[in-house]
Amino acid sequence: MNHWVWLFGKIARRLWFRASLYCLAGISAALAAILLGPYIPASLTTKLGADAVGSILTIIASSMLAVTTFSLSTLVSATASAAGSATPRATTLMLEDETAQRALATFLGAFLFALVGLITLHTGAYGDGGRLVLFAATLVMIALVVLTLLRWIDYLARLGRMGETIARVEAVAEREIDAYCKAPLNGCRLLTTVPAQAVFVEPEKPGYVQRIDFTTLQGLAENMDARVFILRRPGGLTGPGLPLLAVACESRGLFDDQAEALRKAFVVDRQRDFAQDPRFGLVVLAEIGIRAHSPAVNDPGTSIDVANAQLRLHVRLAEGELKAQIKAEAAAGETDGGATTGGDATVSFPRLHLPPITPADFFEDSFLGMARDGAGALEFAVRLQKIFHVLMHVDHPATRVAARQMAEEAAERSLAALTFAADRQRFLTACKTLDLKITGAD
Repeated sequence: MNHWVWLFGKIARRLWFRASLYCLAGISAALAAILLGPYIPASLTTKLGADAVGSILTIIASSMLAVTTFSLSTLVSATASAAGSATPRATTLMLEDETAQRALATFLGAFLFALVGLITLHTGAYGDGGRLVLFAATLVMIALVVLTLLRWIDYLARLGRMGETIARVEAVAEREIDAYCKAPLNGCRLLTTVPAQAVFVEPEKPGYVQRIDFTTLQGLAENMDARVFILRRPGGLTGPGLPLLAVACESRGLFDDQAEALRKAFVVDRQRDFAQDPRFGLVVLAEIGIRAHSPAVNDPGTSIDVANAQLRLHVRLAEGELKAQIKAEAAAGETDGGATTGGDATVSFPRLHLPPITPADFFEDSFLGMARDGAGALEFAVRLQKIFHVLMHVDHPATRVAARQMAEEAAERSLAALTFAADRQRFLTACKTLDLKITGAD
């Protein structure tokens, strides 16, 4: 994806962007009546009673301002509630929700449409034909506002609730996992080792990698006749001592201007972003589950809901990785020993090398924190073992291995935290079917 396209997409998800477009549309609709008025037959203006448009616009202008203010305050309150009860990282998804943005933008656009219409109407710029066009546009605006209000009422019933927040994070995590499974290495070769003569490039400032422009990196590598070893995937922390990449040039070293051009292919910011980062959605879900175990919340049911969502995502991830592995092996069989397949079915950037994400990485993001903080909650500990039991029976071998390792570690944590003998016995009974090697089961 082009950098400017990505930047425009990021701006387009902001709350003010859609509102600005709807405001421009409302103002344009109100002013368009001036241009279309002369083309309206005079007989229609006397039959349809367009003189009533002034009072209708007054009602719209007064009511839409109040509705916009109320809706915005409701969205802010729900966002603050989600940040307090779930995790602040989930609030971005609420503010970028299309339903909320469309509702606020429609109400604000209707207000400006009515306001501009009233101002122009009182100046006498419309004429009889213009008033008729404005009247028709007002009826369309009323219908649009009513439909938006009905959807907004249904949306408000779910806004800010814990189940809705979990569902939103799961949906965006599912989207990024699907994108990851289609190309686990983003068209690059698999990074195994970095040559000793490679030159490391560090970022200008510490932060998280939000995006990598692989196309630009490939072009730079071709111009320099070099191989680029990307050390930080999107979502990785970078800074002094944690370089972005390493460059192995064939004939010479790396110039300062070339290093600067390589840095610009990376977007480094203060926070992680869901795009290009299949692990961040799992991390945010885990944060919700970890908070549910805190003494202030004490809600093991929420942590169980999060663990169930993690299970669905990991099953989807295992199935996607298995399909990607089969495609890569089939593509390797059609080439000379798989020289052009570095982990993906097709290598689009042969000069770039990217480190893999292992199933163990995904499991640590998802379950490590919840298993640690929820070790003493019997109902959650048993549910977690059942989830691992399911994941130990998927078709992806690496996922099965990672699930067993995490299950045994979580079981040992729970046995250390469960001090009541009856609870320990219940937990051990639930673990019998898993055939786990638990050192604390004495």
